[in-house]
Amino acid sequence: MAQTTKRAIAASLKRLLEHKPLNKITVTDIAKDCRISRHTFYYHFRDVYDLMEWIYRTEGERLLEGKRDYDNWQQGMAAIFRYIQENQAMVRNGLHAGSRDYLLPYLYQRTYELIFAVVEERSAGTEVSPAQKDFITNFYKNAFAGVVLDWVDSGMERDPAEIIADLALLVRGQMADIVEKFSREAQA
Repeated sequence: MAQTTKRAIAASLKRLLEHKPLNKITVTDIAKDCRISRHTFYYHFRDVYDLMEWIYRTEGERLLEGKRDYDNWQQGMAAIFRYIQENQAMVRNGLHAGSRDYLLPYLYQRTYELIFAVVEERSAGTEVSPAQKDFITNFYKNAFAGVVLDWVDSGMERDPAEIIADLALLVRGQMADIVEKFSREAQA
């Protein structure tokens, strides 16, 4: 029952974000739209920003299932782009309302998870340390997330499939080379 209520509250926020920015939406607005009391809202969430964080976290967890390996990372990136396209109003109004702090952690976390799994896979049996794996992952995470944010900021006009194809060109072979370089450095 609690999850059903949370999802209904989340759906209400998404509806409201189609018409106004996050920083202009109140708990009263959500309660009225969702036909619940403010007390019910506060039973589940601290405030509107807590709700926004919950939406990104819970919806993001399902996004990359089965797409966290070298052969499927492109599907994971496609899932991220698709999620953003399907939730354009929420993303745009969230970003432009000074609340990048809620989308960015989601985007960085999901991208990190996707890339870390690839780095782990590619570095199996090598001398690459956990710190080096983290460094490689963070490098690619920042690059990939930057590409996604640029796409959002430019109006989401470019076809995500083209962007992913370009990312694949950049990454193809590079991940193995980078892991090999770090492994050789560790052995030296």
